[in-house]
Amino acid sequence: MLIYNTFFIPLSKSQSNDRQSNCILFFNICYCLCPAMDFFNPKTTNKNLIPNLLIFMKKTAIIAAMILSSNIIAQDFDALIKQKAIDYESDVIELRHWFHQNAELSNREYKTAEKIANILTEIGLSPQTKVAKTGVVAVLKGGKPGPVVALRADIDGLPVKERADLPWKSNMTGEYNGEKVPVMHACGHDTHTAILLGVAKILYDIKEEIPGTIKFIFQPAEEGAPAGEEGGAELMVKEGVLKNPDVEAIFGLHIWSQINAGEVFVRPKGIMAAVNEFRIDLEGTQTHGSTPWTGIDPIVTASQIINNIQTIVSRNLPLTEAAAVVTIGSIHGGVRSNIIPESLYMLGTIRTLDESMKQTVLKRLEEIVHNTAKANNAKAKITYQVSYPITYNDPELYELMLPSLKRINGENNVHFMTAITGAEDFSFFQKEVPGMYFFIGGAKKGTDPKIAAPHHTPDFYVDDSAMLTGIKSMSTLAIDYLLTNQ
Repeated sequence: MLIYNTFFIPLSKSQSNDRQSNCILFFNICYCLCPAMDFFNPKTTNKNLIPNLLIFMKKTAIIAAMILSSNIIAQDFDALIKQKAIDYESDVIELRHWFHQNAELSNREYKTAEKIANILTEIGLSPQTKVAKTGVVAVLKGGKPGPVVALRADIDGLPVKERADLPWKSNMTGEYNGEKVPVMHACGHDTHTAILLGVAKILYDIKEEIPGTIKFIFQPAEEGAPAGEEGGAELMVKEGVLKNPDVEAIFGLHIWSQINAGEVFVRPKGIMAAVNEFRIDLEGTQTHGSTPWTGIDPIVTASQIINNIQTIVSRNLPLTEAAAVVTIGSIHGGVRSNIIPESLYMLGTIRTLDESMKQTVLKRLEEIVHNTAKANNAKAKITYQVSYPITYNDPELYELMLPSLKRINGENNVHFMTAITGAEDFSFFQKEVPGMYFFIGGAKKGTDPKIAAPHHTPDFYVDDSAMLTGIKSMSTLAIDYLLTNQ
């Protein structure tokens, strides 16, 4: 009966201490009785069975005591986190509006970084600025010894003109590829930034109870550094952001406009695709459009290449295992209808969710581009510009932390998702330490998220009600990881 009462009867919050005591009592009873059982009559007891059973009981008791004790303590934090999240929600929303109104492009997040640093200082932390150009990092040392966990938010906007009629609408401008462009948070990074600042405030309030250290990473240039510059997570890793103190695990989130607020989506292993962006330069021979046989046409060659590389996905990849995409998104060549140009270039992207499939795509791209160009007597050159690894959720970390997400958000609000072919440079952190990345809903409850504007578009919109899920989830993941691994 003690075993049953200890492990299987759901108890009220007021009974949690009793459960903890029962757990410890059960552990002590098992541990004390097991040696006594060694004196069972060898004539009536299997000599191998009993010792193995004793070992199993001892191990089970120890593990059960650890898990239940950790869960009980974590649940004690839950009520505190939920209340503080509610208390700080309006402040976080106000911060989100400020970041949205003041959107800045990658590696140019100067006002954003200054604001982040000021808020962290007000909280009581000592932020480090100019990390990977415009990033901000702060370390919170808990009152008890324990491991180090990192929480990350990306902070940059996009060259998109906002159409939404909002009081906090962005009217910012910036420079992109040498041109003046409008800037808005068309991917929700303003929410990520505000959420992590809210988490920092909550965790600072309870720092004396925290068994370990939390590193807050505000990362610039997730959308990609300007041409000719380094930036983003890759540069942060290169500069040692995961060192001193050495991070043991990292968590990140992404808001999604086409998921209802309050919902969480996650999966183990590959959750977002690797990305390889490329440029193809084609060189032909210029001639008059009326006599194409007197030249070498790079435009015709380009059209053949575009069609041919689509067979990589449809004919060379085992698509039942994972998705893949090869896309040409830009072609530049020619100035007049009656002139066949000497050259042109194309820009494209590759998205893969499996490393071996990625290698197949890269190999076949080289073969098809060069051989198609050769067949047309043209010359081809491929240049790879941006490469992100697969955003890969460590399976062990996923299994460890999934219960935390379910507990703080409600079992029915956390869902298994299929992998998506978008890419994230959070993957560079995951190459160095175990990491978990997840999505939270950004569509207002009661609306149809299917009709919501997608990310990277002028009508992109995220409701403020989404902030609470992010604050609770990130705070709980940090606390639970530290409690479980102390």
